[in-house]
Amino acid sequence: MPRTRYCIANWKMNFNLSDAEEFLAAWKNKDLNNPHIKTIFCPSFTELFAISELLGTSSSELGAQNVFYESRGAFTGEISCAMLKETGCQWVIVGHSERRTRLGDTDEMIHKKLHQIILEDLCPILCIGENIDERNSGQTATVLERQISIACKHINKEKLNTMLIAYEPVWAIGTGTTATSSMVGEAHYDIRNILRTNGINADGVSILYGGSVSVDNAESLSNISDVDGFLIGGASLDIEKFYSIYNKL
Repeated sequence: MPRTRYCIANWKMNFNLSDAEEFLAAWKNKDLNNPHIKTIFCPSFTELFAISELLGTSSSELGAQNVFYESRGAFTGEISCAMLKETGCQWVIVGHSERRTRLGDTDEMIHKKLHQIILEDLCPILCIGENIDERNSGQTATVLERQISIACKHINKEKLNTMLIAYEPVWAIGTGTTATSSMVGEAHYDIRNILRTNGINADGVSILYGGSVSVDNAESLSNISDVDGFLIGGASLDIEKFYSIYNKL
């Protein structure tokens, strides 16, 4: 059975509610006729309730950009899984490189978040990827293995079947630079083998690419073996670009 393909919009700290409403009103008029492609929108926390209502019974689903790893407590400014579920959220991005490199998320913190997401029956989108120094020194596979192994340690392997992996080379995110087809193919092949080595159903987990995905490169990227879709940043803010990328999957 073919793996589901995903077209995920990570709006980051962009779009106020009126922007999101305008986008989704237009999105409802698009022909989303491929049952093998699932779209997920990940807005800011403040918009989750409203966007959940806007999506209604559509085929598109709702995701959050982050979560904390405790269920409750004195953690000023944080959001729990239970709070996300109350909004109608189904997915959570964890381990995005912007949180790793700019906001202090460590491998161990990402493991705790992934564990809590699984424990509370949400579906994780685990982001992994190397920086430019690691790439240039031939450490890409080692970095990916470390990030996956630590994130998934001591978590029920069957529960991890709900997980998506997003390979996002740090040096390609928001830079306009995209990894070459051979780089992406090799990384996704390595990721699937790393999942298998860790006892996870590697053939059942969809692996997405992120990192300056655009209308111009989406088709060639989607044709790479083991690429099952995209986690899209900047291009997801333009509905026509996002829809064009969807159609290239």
